Amino acid sequence: MPKISLDMPRELVEDLKQHIGEDKKFVSLADAVRSACRKLLDQLDEIDRRQGR
Repeated sequence: MPKISLDMPRELVEDLKQHIGEDKKFVSLADAVRSACRKLLDQLDEIDRRQGR
């Protein structure tokens, strides 16, 4: 799996960390970012479908 590096505002990272850990939605920060990317791509695919692209 390719690795990427990115800069992210501290406030966003802190907000994400509230949802990471045992008994929470994500197991790691990387898992949260991957999930967000997948959701964004699904939304973009839906927009493209509606636009006939």
